[in-house]
Amino acid sequence: MRLTRFTDNALRCLMVLGLEPDRCITVHAVAVRMNMSYEHLVKVVQRLAELGYVETVRGRNGGVRLAKRADEIRLGELVRQTEENLTLVECFDPETNRCPISSACELSGMLGDALQAFFGVLDRKTLADALQSPARLTPLLRGGPTLQGTESLSA
Repeated sequence: MRLTRFTDNALRCLMVLGLEPDRCITVHAVAVRMNMSYEHLVKVVQRLAELGYVETVRGRNGGVRLAKRADEIRLGELVRQTEENLTLVECFDPETNRCPISSACELSGMLGDALQAFFGVLDRKTLADALQSPARLTPLLRGGPTLQGTESLSA
């Protein structure tokens, strides 16, 4: 299974915001820090705001910040809400299934179990769990050739 870039960017955006939950950070700064497309991240942030994970603030000191505490953001729920299609194989969708062996195939059940196990792990984890090492994460977001000239993470 591979997550879409949209979900990956949503997770990484929330991680940046989770490191400074009380501070508004511009979408541009998040994009630069995480080496993402600004235009794509704008769409991601809009969706995260619709889902209630972030709030956007307009104005001079505006930006985006977490709307929930990091320990309230369940990763499984977030992935389900940001992934457009969790159909691992054709036979998972009865409307589009054209596989000639699906009625006797055991593989689809195994893949279904694997998907459930995947979400079983993520359902037990929160954004706070992903931020367990802020001392290791924060310096990676501060410097480097692509981050020069952006606001510092602790500014």
